Amino acid sequence: MIEETYVCKNAGRYGRVQTGDESMMEQLSLFDDRPQSAPLASRLRPESLDEYVGQSHLIGEGKILRRLIETDQVSSMIFWGPPGVGKTTLARIIARQTRAEFVEFSAVTSGIKEVKEVMNQAEQNRKMGIRTLLFTDEIHRFNKAQQDAFLPFVEKGSIVLVGATTENPSFEINSALLSRCKVFILKALEEEDLTALLRHGLKSPKGFGNLDLLIEETHLRAIARFANGDARTALNTLEMAVLNGKMNERGVICIDEELLAQCMNRRSLLYDKNGEEHYNLISALHKSMRNSDPDAALYWMHRMLHGGEDPLYIARRLIRFASEDVGMADSQALPLAVSVYQACHFLGMPECDVHLTHAAVYLSMAPKSNALYRACEACKEDVRELPAEPVPLQICNAPTKLMKDLHYGEGYIYAHDTEEKLSRMECLPEALAGRLYYHPTDEGQERYVREKLGEILEWKSPDS
Repeated sequence: MIEETYVCKNAGRYGRVQTGDESMMEQLSLFDDRPQSAPLASRLRPESLDEYVGQSHLIGEGKILRRLIETDQVSSMIFWGPPGVGKTTLARIIARQTRAEFVEFSAVTSGIKEVKEVMNQAEQNRKMGIRTLLFTDEIHRFNKAQQDAFLPFVEKGSIVLVGATTENPSFEINSALLSRCKVFILKALEEEDLTALLRHGLKSPKGFGNLDLLIEETHLRAIARFANGDARTALNTLEMAVLNGKMNERGVICIDEELLAQCMNRRSLLYDKNGEEHYNLISALHKSMRNSDPDAALYWMHRMLHGGEDPLYIARRLIRFASEDVGMADSQALPLAVSVYQACHFLGMPECDVHLTHAAVYLSMAPKSNALYRACEACKEDVRELPAEPVPLQICNAPTKLMKDLHYGEGYIYAHDTEEKLSRMECLPEALAGRLYYHPTDEGQERYVREKLGEILEWKSPDS
């Protein structure tokens, strides 16, 4: 069912309608003659807070960032958020509203030399009463020395630094610089925000308002959904669809489902294999399996695969999970996870996705025990914090006469020689005698281990 159809009318503008190759030539010349050659996203860049879409938690009426801008009390800040949410645009609006010179700086292409040159010019501007807003895109890509170069100029007020990052500033930005900046979190745009932005692109003279276009509301919503919160992706997709649209006999450019499907054949979900989102998604996978939620586990795992993650990395994390969170409750989990790793190694993507699915579902549904993990951590703490105790003589090897004379191996009891296949011989150092690291649970097969260990400890007890 069609909710609404948008027609941007400009009837008769292109004269007579041609057919065949002639029609295609006219359609192409139509775009070649456009005065606006910049990408749609650039042409539609908002110039004021009222035109800005999204981030109402920051720039809505009465919100903190809007108050700072309107009262001209802007100081250095960091914009943290996913791509395409308006970090650069907001910085430009702030510069315009506060009458500051806007200088854009890219961490990808600039080094310390360029930083110092810009800083020196900003200092000269300050002496002339001109304020400089330095916008630094991808500030997390600067190394420590480059970030430190900003400090004296931020402290003196030579510049208002606005840094943009998709990474967690706590991890990627020097504490000295971060302490002098206010961090604002920008959120991915809502589907309604993106749909409204697309409508604006169709109607605005800066966009396609002067073209005869036919597109359905459902198609705009599909583009907004596809963009996944990224305004730039949404506008780029719309522009691609318009530039490749088919002209009907009335000279109207039509955008249909087949064309949209080609423009949206693959969505690039937010995922940085070396960044914070990498750790967020692997954490989500791990915790979903721990919570016995196979559906959530599969979703997060396939998000990683779709983002280009190495399947062997995921397989290694599944192997870790098999011992850390399943352990002795189901000892088949570990060999299964190892087999899946081998299968992924043999086949690679895309075929190995079903093997990873197999392991993720198995591990999600397996009984859970973290007893091995807790035993491992407790033992590591003792090894790290306590003195390195000597090996008890009774379990030392004694391959030479001298070692035997020194009582190496004296008192050793070979368990296989006993009726119970056990002995009360102490194997821990004297200072740690009786220490228990492994505490089995009642989950799955580990309940039998718990019962067995309980019987062993009771038999070894001096009171038995």
